[in-house]
Amino acid sequence: MTSLKSVLLTSKNIAWLLLLTTLAFLVQGYHPGWEDDGVYLSAIKKQLHPQLYPYDSDFFQVQLQATIFDKLIAQSIRLSSIPLATAVLIWQLVAIFLVLWGSWQISRKCFAEAHAQWAAVSMVACLLTLPVSGSGLYLIDQHLHPRSFATAAILGAVVVVVENRRLLASVLLVIAFVLHPIMAAFGISYCFFLAYKRPSWLGSKSPQWRSIETAAFFVPLGWIFEPCSDAWRQAASTRSSYLLQKWEWYELLGAVAPLALLWWFSRVARRNRSPVMEHIALRLVLFGLFQFTIACLIMLPPSLERLRPLQPMRFLHLVYWFLLLMAGGLIGRYILRRHVYRWLLLFAPLAAAMFYAQRQTLPSTEHLELPGRPSTNAWVEAFDWVRQNTPTNSLFALDPYYMMLSGEDYHSFRALAERSALADYVKDPAVVTQVPRLAERWQREVNAGLDWRNFEVADFRRLRRDFGVNWVVLAGPGVPGIYCPYQSTPVLVCRLE
Repeated sequence: MTSLKSVLLTSKNIAWLLLLTTLAFLVQGYHPGWEDDGVYLSAIKKQLHPQLYPYDSDFFQVQLQATIFDKLIAQSIRLSSIPLATAVLIWQLVAIFLVLWGSWQISRKCFAEAHAQWAAVSMVACLLTLPVSGSGLYLIDQHLHPRSFATAAILGAVVVVVENRRLLASVLLVIAFVLHPIMAAFGISYCFFLAYKRPSWLGSKSPQWRSIETAAFFVPLGWIFEPCSDAWRQAASTRSSYLLQKWEWYELLGAVAPLALLWWFSRVARRNRSPVMEHIALRLVLFGLFQFTIACLIMLPPSLERLRPLQPMRFLHLVYWFLLLMAGGLIGRYILRRHVYRWLLLFAPLAAAMFYAQRQTLPSTEHLELPGRPSTNAWVEAFDWVRQNTPTNSLFALDPYYMMLSGEDYHSFRALAERSALADYVKDPAVVTQVPRLAERWQREVNAGLDWRNFEVADFRRLRRDFGVNWVVLAGPGVPGIYCPYQSTPVLVCRLE
């Protein structure tokens, strides 16, 4: 009877998590090939079809040598024979489910009341697209990203650290590391703070944690020895998150205020005799202060500019995650309780506000870009035409700022058209800062198109002569003298003869 009750309870909890996963997905939206997915989706497609991207694969493959993510997703598609677009969507849903599962497990350690636990998870589910101050991150991206799975593994590691299951924690942190090394380094760091000098109810520090601490210390050092160039500095200057001096006052406040709130949460937990929540919150404060100090040491001195692509302020991703989790749990405990109308009064407007924010972020694109569904975005439609009607070995050129054009909504040409293209000035610099040897090539290709809006036939012929470009994508009305087999307001796809 007891085991049947346990099975029913587990099934009920999984059902609630599946429901929250669905609601979170509907609120945040789904946009494959958007923003950073220009790197990850292109890499997955290259794994599946090596003939793709014969000219520009370095702009995504070299960076992904440090992760198994693209290989893992590609292998799952080969083994399952599920179409790529469907498989990527399924993995996105799995990622959301896993991070909510991890959040629920942590909430159970912090709150005794079921309504507080589910309020904590619901808060996270509603706010998956909350921007993390100054870091350029969301809690979870609106497309498949290795950071989502690394986050799930880190949350799982936090749970088992609290349970004193050291070997499993080490395994989870290794999984996070092979998926997303930078985010895993923050997870390792926090787990070290969580496990170090632990109170008697948690046991003592083990040799495994000393090994993790040592690995976390030495991992970044290899980056120091790669040289910087003027081209690399130009690329780095496009990343405002690399320089604290460029942060707005509210971004700095968004970095400090969560630590103050977490300290207050630890005091609340102490008064309520919740030792696990107190420990997690207090160690987050110590972790945050430590990482903020390291970030200042890296981001402020010019002599350490090569370390800035480590993006040390992205430790805030973990801080924000736990801040929302604990805030939601406390609201559930003291305010929402078991009153359904209070839950609706809080979470319905919150979800609506996040939905509205996403619609403002991508105003020219449908909220859910699902497989097999025609796109309402003219640029995405043009990229799809390119994929179906141009040779695989084509080389395209676009306005270096094409992602920022009205109606484009930051969709990646490479990821969606599956064709090679000259470097852009919007997303490719992020890769260049990670892979300095690409800097001069990136600068040369971008500079060749800087006056794009004033290009004439001779300028396009120069691109063909200097780089081998044989196709271009233009914003209307086009350029006289160039044949454009695809013409749809406001996008043209033209062939260079």
